[in-house]
Amino acid sequence: MKILICGKGGSGKSTISALMAKEIAKRENEVLVVDTDESNFGLYKQLGFLQPKDFMESLGGKKALSEKMMKFFRSERREGLKILDEFYIKDIPQELVVGGDGIKLVAIGKIHSFGEGCACPMGALAREFLEKLRTDGEHVIVDTDAGIEHFGRGVEAGCDKIVVVVDPSFESVQLSAKISEMCQKIGKPVFFILNRMDENSSELLELVDKNKVIGILPFDREVFKACLKGVEVPQIPEMEKITDKLLAA
Repeated sequence: MKILICGKGGSGKSTISALMAKEIAKRENEVLVVDTDESNFGLYKQLGFLQPKDFMESLGGKKALSEKMMKFFRSERREGLKILDEFYIKDIPQELVVGGDGIKLVAIGKIHSFGEGCACPMGALAREFLEKLRTDGEHVIVDTDAGIEHFGRGVEAGCDKIVVVVDPSFESVQLSAKISEMCQKIGKPVFFILNRMDENSSELLELVDKNKVIGILPFDREVFKACLKGVEVPQIPEMEKITDKLLAA
């Protein structure tokens, strides 16, 4: 099963991706976390891992992938941009994977230098990676970049379930409605996790589709401190029921 985590910037997508991966691994399942966010460098720290090399480097790097894409778009006969063949998790080069305790992490690619260009090659590769990846009993957690650009790139096509992290803000509520609408059009089930809730944000539950809410996470000081310091996030009890609901849905 491939589960994609999305939402507005700062809503807690990477944190919840890490927490959910830990919960699924607790059930003696193998988990691959796929980092498709070209701007955020924190996910590997939240999992307690070393920073992985970019998967894109196995294909010659961003420049080589950009050239392949440009050649495709300039061609008169377009039969589909092919970047990868079908593959399994075990086929990913080991030097591109980090992890342990039932969880592995691979990063599609990051922006490393000023003026290196847009993230379009990473988006195309993320879509292709998820479409061509075949699972053999493993679970895949996909951490995305902020907003909905990944929907425009078609990244969701290769995933089974979409989870929207919603925090107490107008922007987040509006985005959750838009994502829900797009998921309906592409036939993907969508679920909401309400994050950083406290006594002052209870009205958030009245502003979103309650039928899609699979859990509510309160503000957690220990998780906050871990994210601030850039260290592994501790497991929290609320994630157990949320993960159970998501896997059973």
